[in-house]
Amino acid sequence: MTPDTANATHEVTDLTIIGGGPTGLFAQFYAGMRRATSRIIDALPELGGQLKALYPEKYIFDVGGFPKILAKDLVNHLAAQAGQFGAKSFLGERVIGLSQEDGHFVLTTERHRFPSRAVVIAGGIGAFSPRRLPQACAEPWYGRGVHEIVTDPEEFRDRRIVIIGGGDTAFDWAHQLLDRARSVTLVHRSDRFRAHAATVGEVQSAAAQGRAQVLTFHELADITATDDRLSGVVLKDIKGKTTRALEADAILPMLGFVSDLGAMTEWGLSIVNDEITVTSTMETGRPGIYAAGDITTYSGKLKLIATGFGEAAIAVNQAFHWIYPDKKVNPGHSSNLEIFGQKDD
Repeated sequence: MTPDTANATHEVTDLTIIGGGPTGLFAQFYAGMRRATSRIIDALPELGGQLKALYPEKYIFDVGGFPKILAKDLVNHLAAQAGQFGAKSFLGERVIGLSQEDGHFVLTTERHRFPSRAVVIAGGIGAFSPRRLPQACAEPWYGRGVHEIVTDPEEFRDRRIVIIGGGDTAFDWAHQLLDRARSVTLVHRSDRFRAHAATVGEVQSAAAQGRAQVLTFHELADITATDDRLSGVVLKDIKGKTTRALEADAILPMLGFVSDLGAMTEWGLSIVNDEITVTSTMETGRPGIYAAGDITTYSGKLKLIATGFGEAAIAVNQAFHWIYPDKKVNPGHSSNLEIFGQKDD
């Protein structure tokens, strides 16, 4: 829980983890396993990072131990694993500053101050937010019929849905909602798509069967309402210069995301092409700050969830040893740790 008091200063923790995606969640678990206190800070309103924000209903096949698992289920497992030690997460908080006071770091957001003995950056591609519709008519409807992030497809059951976009997220949600929504219309400014061909083919096949509608060379022109409730859209044919009206209960703008390293570019880290260059011990170029996951780069880097898990363990162990030099870097095997009720070697 986050205090309501603006600029509230929280207690000092051993680690503050920036990013609540899979790497950040595993880092929080690993911190608890090492008996280190930690917290997660994330700009998104929910844990899970890209997995939850972009494709919660897609299967992932390359995570150890799971032949296949839905992205949202993997997030739930990771959150449960991280949460067993009682560490907190602060969501909807964008980090805007870093200072050092009284021998520790202080991370600041627009509302809070988070003192921390060390920092682990697990921010994926950085703080990212959905691209908003450029039409002024859409702005008043955000949160009232325009949904920029979808986490539960059941929310749209039996509703008339207009999806705007031509990338993977647009086609993925069109495909996911085909058998749930009353109607699905996908709108794109061109007939060239940036989505996986198989998914595009499935949505186009559904359109040919009358189960969906794909309108190319169209864009949003206006939103109509009934009794202060979104009830339709007006679309403009950008080639024919004509318009058409469609009934709609919800608009899903799937226009991609804008990522930004934000204040981190000013922290004295080794940053190249919006990625943090790290050593084999996940050091960032500034003592006490470590990084893991997709935000990092080094020779041979693989941007995989599995890689992020390993990097998170390295970053946390190194940070823990940096804070407490008498503690070993290598904790040993979890099956031998007292914290799990086993014999502590």
